[in-house]
Amino acid sequence: MNKYSKISIVVSFFGLWLDSFFSNQIQIIFGFTLIFSFGILHGSNDLLLIEDENTKKNTIIFIKKLVLYVLIILLSAILFYFVPLFALLLFIIVSAFHFGEQQWKELISFYPNWICNSISFTYGLFILLLLFIFHTSEVENIIFQITKILVPTTLIPLLFKIIGSVFIITIGYSYYMYTELREKILKELFYLIVFTIIFRTSSLIWGFSLYFVIWHSIPSILEQMKFLYGKFSFQNFKSYCKSALIYWLISIMGITLLYYIFKEKQIFNAIFFSFLAAITFPHAFIITKMFNNKIK
Repeated sequence: MNKYSKISIVVSFFGLWLDSFFSNQIQIIFGFTLIFSFGILHGSNDLLLIEDENTKKNTIIFIKKLVLYVLIILLSAILFYFVPLFALLLFIIVSAFHFGEQQWKELISFYPNWICNSISFTYGLFILLLLFIFHTSEVENIIFQITKILVPTTLIPLLFKIIGSVFIITIGYSYYMYTELREKILKELFYLIVFTIIFRTSSLIWGFSLYFVIWHSIPSILEQMKFLYGKFSFQNFKSYCKSALIYWLISIMGITLLYYIFKEKQIFNAIFFSFLAAITFPHAFIITKMFNNKIK
């Protein structure tokens, strides 16, 4: 278990301890604050991550990449407006793989793609369903606000059992076939116990924000800094924040505008997750490319 993972466990349980002192409304405010800070920040340097020598020398190439990036976000928003069910399912699939890939990034260098992708996807999807299963009514309400479709109360528990079974089979096969993976598998299974405690004892937003920021966003920032600058340091972190500032501010301004438009309505949570999905689609692709480039 590395040093950051130990810190993450301590901070996570500290977050649960704070949970007992605050109302659900305060938890939501703190949760959104974490997501708007480190959560949004970790996706604000995407264009820098895909920058190459041609991009540095040619402004037109950079503008093309920027326009394409923005178009993907706009297309995602349009999908949520016209075909929300499809967009939501796509968001869950992409997010599941993205979360799992961050946890299992070490596999990419050593194992067949189907092993890496299978473990990443099933692990990430299992984490999402683990969160959903403890907050079923809230999740069903958000899905209804986005899609106007009433989710059967048995659907999430059923999906949890199915994906859980597939995940166990995938992990069991990998544990049996790849002895060098066993230590990593046991660590991740232990982390799942930690996630279960977090999700079970916290509200939906607070539990999601603890996982999203502590276990996903900050580790992703550390990986991005190693990729961009070679190592983590306070000076490199300042450079990272400086280069991300304009994109972070644009994202914050966008979600702030949505809040003032919809703050008196119950659909704000749905709008927020739709916004998060729109910026997740291009980000997930870029992070996958970053991990692949690190191997090369």
